[in-house]
Amino acid sequence: MEKNKFNIIVFSGDMDKVLAAFILATTAASMGMEVKMFFTFWGLNVLRKKKLTSGKNILQKMMNFLNKGGSDRLPLSKFNMMGMGPAMMKIMMKQSKVPSIDEFVKMSKKMGIKMVACTTTFSFMGFDKDDFVEELDSFSGAATYLSDAIEGKISYFI
Repeated sequence: MEKNKFNIIVFSGDMDKVLAAFILATTAASMGMEVKMFFTFWGLNVLRKKKLTSGKNILQKMMNFLNKGGSDRLPLSKFNMMGMGPAMMKIMMKQSKVPSIDEFVKMSKKMGIKMVACTTTFSFMGFDKDDFVEELDSFSGAATYLSDAIEGKISYFI
């Protein structure tokens, strides 16, 4: 019997939205579904390593300096309060035994969830493959995502 497929586009780089994406992805995987997460635009920050700069030209380097990568640097969509909101959220998550985003990335890899980075965003932001964490499975474009979505039972855009 073929597994049900669940596809998520992670467009947002906001901590709360990314957390929701990983909660849904790991829940679906634990229910036996085949899950693929497609990270694009600000969502790529989840899978980027902490680096001061990356990019091939001055505009890309400036943008990537302002838009720092790293799962522990993600802002909240509301009540960010210059970083106080995410710090408070991390304490609350720890108190409630909710995994951090970094722990969710590692757990997702162990559960067989495929994590894919968008090649278009990757290209125009000037990233290199070594800018990303080792849990990233592959790079592909929107056409591949759409093919997966056609085969999937559920698709979300977060």
